Amino acid sequence: MMDLIEKMCLGEVYCDFEPELIKGREDAKKITRLYNLTTDSEMEQRNLLLDKLFQARGKNTMIEPNFRVEYGFNIHVGDNFFANYDAIILDCAKVTIGNDVLFGPRVGIYTANHVTDPEARAKGDVYALPVTIGNKVWLGANVVVNPGVTIGENSIIGSGSVVTKDIPPNVVAAGVPCKVIKQI
Repeated sequence: MMDLIEKMCLGEVYCDFEPELIKGREDAKKITRLYNLTTDSEMEQRNLLLDKLFQARGKNTMIEPNFRVEYGFNIHVGDNFFANYDAIILDCAKVTIGNDVLFGPRVGIYTANHVTDPEARAKGDVYALPVTIGNKVWLGANVVVNPGVTIGENSIIGSGSVVTKDIPPNVVAAGVPCKVIKQI
């Protein structure tokens, strides 16, 4: 039988109230709370905490506090990643962030979604889909990236956008819902 975390990561419906998942969220909260208490002069401590939290990360990761994740173990970050204040990454499925990626303040990456059936939703049934952000992408302030979305390399997402569908490489896109405005 498939283990709960495998089920979650494969996009299958699972119960968000399972003790194993609750513990995983509590562990991530502890680490992010410690991270958010650090100062800019404590980069070594920040790096140790990120190494504990993330599945993998490249060199030169800079995340401004306050920062939140759901689990952390599904996050893969490339080289030269910068996230401005108040980033949220809910990583119930894999979140892959490429090299040279920039997040403006209050960017939210969300992989989980509640099921549509009200009875199942009340019981905690959810599913998650991976999010992939290509190399050299810039997400402006207050961008929301929904489950299952891929943003192609070199693209720019304008502030306040809600990304509900894949965005191709080498474009500027913005809006609610986010749409391509022009080629780069």
